[in-house]
Amino acid sequence: MKDNNPNRWRTIDIVIASVIAVAFGVIFWAWGNLWVITEGAFAFFPPSQTVLYGVWLIPAVLGGLIIRKPGASLYTELVAALVSGLLGSTWGLTVVWQGLAQGLGAELAFAAFRYQSFKIGTALLAGTFTGVSAAIFDFFVWNSETALWSYRIPYALITVLSGTVIAGLGSWALVRALAPTGVLDRFGAGRERATI
Repeated sequence: MKDNNPNRWRTIDIVIASVIAVAFGVIFWAWGNLWVITEGAFAFFPPSQTVLYGVWLIPAVLGGLIIRKPGASLYTELVAALVSGLLGSTWGLTVVWQGLAQGLGAELAFAAFRYQSFKIGTALLAGTFTGVSAAIFDFFVWNSETALWSYRIPYALITVLSGTVIAGLGSWALVRALAPTGVLDRFGAGRERATI
């Protein structure tokens, strides 16, 4: 019997989401090392280092844009965070909870459109929402001892901006670049190249 439920994950959905997650888990681990190395470059205004944050949020938006099914953002970001933690992230396995929060942010954006819109506006909203969820998590978990107005607030605002631009716009551009190559032909993102 044919399954007509469009929200049911296919095997290829799980495989591709997992490939994206594992690849970004390795990138997360490397990005964490880059974050530590570049701290001195942002000593003039430490919260500004969060311009780099958006890279950690890409899987949440990218997974949602490619898989286009409930749970894709959450799964991709969470597994990427888990891989990063297992590889020895600077922040330990706390990043798993962080990935969960970040994935939920993007998931809410796609859910708001009932998983029917994957255009640039939706991608930007997903980037913004995952940035907000990342900022809220860090506000209470990592930055609770820092000054509110001189650190936590600018940290949060720049994180959201980074999430919108790097994760939102960046993921949309990446899908748009991949679609013509044919690697996404088994997904809506590949079949609807003209409307991405």
